[in-house]
Amino acid sequence: MARRSCDGAGLLGAFRAAAAALEAAVDEVNALNVFPVPDGDTGSNMMATVRAALAEAEALGPTVSAERVASAAAFGALMGARGNSGVITSQILRGIAEGLAGKTKFNALDLANALDEGTKAAYGAVAKPVEGTILTVIREASAAAVAAAEREPTLDAVLGTTVEAAHAAVAKTPSLLPILREAGVVDSGGQGLFRLLEGAQAFLTGAANAPAPRVAGAAALAAAGHGGAAHPGPSAAHKGAAAGAGLRDEGFGFETMFLAQATPDRPLAVDAIRDYYESIGESVLVAGDARAIKVHIHNERPDLVLAYALGLGTLSKISVENLDQQASDVRETRAAAFAGDGHQNGTGPTLEVAATAQAEAAPETPVFPSPDAARLAVVAVAAGEGLAAIFRDFGVQRVVYGGQTANPSTGELLEAVKSVDAHEVLLLPNNPNVVLAARQVAAMSDRPVAVVATRNAAEGFAALLALDPDKSALDNAGEMTLAGRAVQTLSVTEAVRDATVSGKKVRHGQTIALDPDDGLVAVNDDASTAVLDAIRALSPGFELITVYYGDGGDLAGTETLARKIHDLGTGAEVEVVHGGQPHYRYLISAE
Repeated sequence: MARRSCDGAGLLGAFRAAAAALEAAVDEVNALNVFPVPDGDTGSNMMATVRAALAEAEALGPTVSAERVASAAAFGALMGARGNSGVITSQILRGIAEGLAGKTKFNALDLANALDEGTKAAYGAVAKPVEGTILTVIREASAAAVAAAEREPTLDAVLGTTVEAAHAAVAKTPSLLPILREAGVVDSGGQGLFRLLEGAQAFLTGAANAPAPRVAGAAALAAAGHGGAAHPGPSAAHKGAAAGAGLRDEGFGFETMFLAQATPDRPLAVDAIRDYYESIGESVLVAGDARAIKVHIHNERPDLVLAYALGLGTLSKISVENLDQQASDVRETRAAAFAGDGHQNGTGPTLEVAATAQAEAAPETPVFPSPDAARLAVVAVAAGEGLAAIFRDFGVQRVVYGGQTANPSTGELLEAVKSVDAHEVLLLPNNPNVVLAARQVAAMSDRPVAVVATRNAAEGFAALLALDPDKSALDNAGEMTLAGRAVQTLSVTEAVRDATVSGKKVRHGQTIALDPDDGLVAVNDDASTAVLDAIRALSPGFELITVYYGDGGDLAGTETLARKIHDLGTGAEVEVVHGGQPHYRYLISAE
């Protein structure tokens, strides 16, 4: 029998199935890259974003409203969004959550409206929307959903039409973008969205029993490597109090939720924290990493929950609800407000006494900006240790590791911005696939943040040379962006498949040189020849060429290459620097 409505549990099941479908297709989506480079990561970024969303939604327990599930997923996706495809996916989920606001259950028209809201949110996130991308796919899929819902009041019919429209929209992306047509691929983000919708349809229509995805939670998504000794976990006193504490045979007890941020010298031991809370409660979720976590737990002793939490670090968004005394709809609405980080109307009551006690218990925890804060600070993304060291030499206050295949999430960038003691912050993404996430951070931050849309580390270095500490972040951003774009750059790697790009035939294993403006500029079986051909194609007038070597390169070979570049007779000085960047043998700048 065709399904006419869906509750929160059904929506969560559909989301699990959607994630499983995308997980199975990650390699397929990653391979749909216009350039045959070894770092195609659209599928990986979308999967990381969806995992973060699902981890947040699964913290809610089995009996929740559709509104609450959608709101939690949207918040998780927002904080976990990686890469442009991930950011757009997070915006689609945000729009869906807005469309399902106030809905305990939803019907076909509600779903169509939610997808339409997702389209509006996705287009609104992009300054210059381009057709032939994931945007086209969500727009045409949602339009088909609306038309179907007005004809047939079943979710089966709407979802079937939606998936068919998404598939057709993906198939025609090459006709809208010549670069896709030439490369012989469809849009990767659009294909990822199609797989998500396909998985959700299979679950809700009963077409397949989709397996649960291997969800590692937000901790597995965060970059590894944090200095300092980890928080040791529960003390002996906590362990002694924990045995059987807070467990009950009937009723709901209390629902406690909070965010915790580590102190600079004491990272959070996520597994130990989760083990302790599981020993005193139920419906436990501890999502995050060594720097910040979000905790959700049901038990009868919120005092035990918060007493342990006070020793972890800085607490915020503390919410304690007596589930036995609240009607289910009220509980769901208030919890959705918390899960949505205040984006829904109203927020659950906070435990002011606990918050005050926390502040007194951890006075050493810095709150930025402090009274002595600098006027301006810089946060930069770097793909290799050598590049990171150069940024630090420039005076960059915080370096976030990441690049292709390892795009930092919105949440990681936001945490980095919050960690610097300054009234204003300049954020250098140094990768075109990090720019959208950086702009989300600028909109979410508690202080002015300006994004300098640098596309690689070399542009970032040039931009920093134009930094004026006496100007505001916003005033600096424009001039620094221009300074970055004034430098000519090349990225050199090996092709991972045969392709035709920019009219040039490429064979698997050949060395290719890419320009951020002109795309593929040189290809050759010999790496040195490819680099020399690419440098000959640069606009004349530069005085310094810097070769940053990374994966596949070494000092001796790069010095040999530098001599060959010098012998071209351009008159430019040639410098060799260790960059350590993954996937790309060389990053070259000419200025």
